[in-house]
Amino acid sequence: MTADEFPRIRTAGELGVSLRTLADVNEVLGAAFGADGLILTEADLSPEFFRLRSGLAGEAFQKFTNYRIRVALVLPDFGAHGERFAELAYEHRAHNAIRFVHTEEEARAWLQTSSRR
Repeated sequence: MTADEFPRIRTAGELGVSLRTLADVNEVLGAAFGADGLILTEADLSPEFFRLRSGLAGEAFQKFTNYRIRVALVLPDFGAHGERFAELAYEHRAHNAIRFVHTEEEARAWLQTSSRR
């Protein structure tokens, strides 16, 4: 595999961004634009993200999907943020743009596989 063939997978930490408010969605999107995938960890997300009624997760997911930014969310315990959030994670188990995983290794493996399509 040549250097040009390696997927450009970035973490929010590498990009210096986090997703804490609705205003952050465009900043994260802009920072990740051109990457083959973005990894967000629990530490990159605010408590509001996990409160689905806040709309933060929905807004972020919609924009990531619209702009074709593949995102892996690394959460060791999907149920730690409530039953509804665990359901959301379960519903995204086979999503082609947004996936919940338990480890960064799983995130990279999925993003590398999905970027080759």
